[in-house]
Amino acid sequence: MPDAVSPDLVELRTALAAAEARIAQLEQIIHDLRRARFGQSIERVDPGQLAFALGATPPPSPQGGDDAQARERKPSSERSRNRGALPAHLERIEQVIDITDRACPCCRREMHRVGEERAERLDVVPAQLRVRVTIRPRYACRRCEEVGVHQAPAPARIVAGGLPTEALLAHVLVSKYGDGLPLYRQCQILARGGIHLDRATLCDWVRQACWWLRPLHELALAHVVGHARVFADDTPLPTLAPGRGRTRDGRIWAYAADDRPCGGTGPPAVAYVYAPDRKGIRPARHLAAFRGTLQVDGYGGFRALADRRNDGAVTLAFCWAHLRRRFHKIHAHTASPIAAEALLRIGALYALERGIRGRPAEERQAVRQEHSAPLVHDLRTWLDAQLSRVSQGSALAEAIRYGLRHWEGLCQFLDDGTLELDTNSVEREIRPVVVTRKAALFAGSEGGGENWAIASTLIRTAIINGVNPQAWLTDVLERMVRGEVRSTELASLLPWAWRPAGTAAAA
Repeated sequence: MPDAVSPDLVELRTALAAAEARIAQLEQIIHDLRRARFGQSIERVDPGQLAFALGATPPPSPQGGDDAQARERKPSSERSRNRGALPAHLERIEQVIDITDRACPCCRREMHRVGEERAERLDVVPAQLRVRVTIRPRYACRRCEEVGVHQAPAPARIVAGGLPTEALLAHVLVSKYGDGLPLYRQCQILARGGIHLDRATLCDWVRQACWWLRPLHELALAHVVGHARVFADDTPLPTLAPGRGRTRDGRIWAYAADDRPCGGTGPPAVAYVYAPDRKGIRPARHLAAFRGTLQVDGYGGFRALADRRNDGAVTLAFCWAHLRRRFHKIHAHTASPIAAEALLRIGALYALERGIRGRPAEERQAVRQEHSAPLVHDLRTWLDAQLSRVSQGSALAEAIRYGLRHWEGLCQFLDDGTLELDTNSVEREIRPVVVTRKAALFAGSEGGGENWAIASTLIRTAIINGVNPQAWLTDVLERMVRGEVRSTELASLLPWAWRPAGTAAAA
């Protein structure tokens, strides 16, 4: 009979296994932090390399998705170049370079013009500051002194008694919230043109402009919340705490509606809302009137929101990209074969989605039921089997448990062709906020955070609808300050319904 293992040895082995699992967990955390700080954010992996590492044959691309894309890619030397195909609406400044002597060098007779050669180059005129002078003549009658002086009333302004026109205010808003140019840098640019303004002055301009735009922000949010399918996410926005000399954690919540991936023709929109914290009550208040499917990540506040709606009005569809990201981090650190196979299996679902993007919802659902559903079923069986093979304290086990906890929501896309596989639609709209935040560092107050949400909502919604935000915002502010639009007609100013007042705004 084999010798019995002493209890002390069993205890040591258990402690050693627990210590090794803890070390692996801490190493994974360190790796994630280093990658977040210094590494690439891209999560793309080559399925062929993953399959090679597993000793398997690379999986074929469903419906020829990857192969078709590979055939469409051309070497840089074969790519078409812009040879005189600049947009027709740009102003042409012609410069004629002619010969000085038109006499034939042989017979000295005058030569005749037989053609020309035209070459176009793209030029730029830097933004120029100019002064708009408003002149209001005064009139009086020399005989009737009691009548007094007559004069046309002064036009209304966004900033009462201030310097900026509506076009300049729109430029300030678009530069910061559309292009990520913070106000202090805009002050430096204006100073190069001889206009020296304090950053606090520009902050006040933004505040007053956003006061006028607040009703449009509310309409955009109502449009998104009234949609049957909404993407939701949030991102930190450090906010200066008055009197404390430091910032505290504010949040920008983003809600997006976009039917273009399923062939819909409705206008896409994104609405941002500022909140001082990340409590679950925040999205619950923002989405109080929402009924439909909410596509989200694994944040517990969204699950609590759905649970509190006893009528079942809110259904959660979870994001496959968040599940894939967990396995990608593990594979990037440890080259785990289990993580590699998980990435291959999830990648097969994404290959199918690339083939049906933009197709009608019925066709997408049919393809998913025929091709994606078996892959999802096999993946669930495989995850259950792998969970019993790995250490329960490891990051790999946590990634598997994350998927199993959210499995019902991950499978929602199979039965609804209008849903997406992930929440990338709203994460793309979070990125501009992050870019601006990196440059501006923080919001000056909670009011500044609300202005951030208002301006970003309108500018980003204009951009994703293919509308020039500078022209649109200028025209909207001018119409509102002149009182040309009643409160019941504000919906006509939203980007997808907007019609420019004149040719200048259209350009």
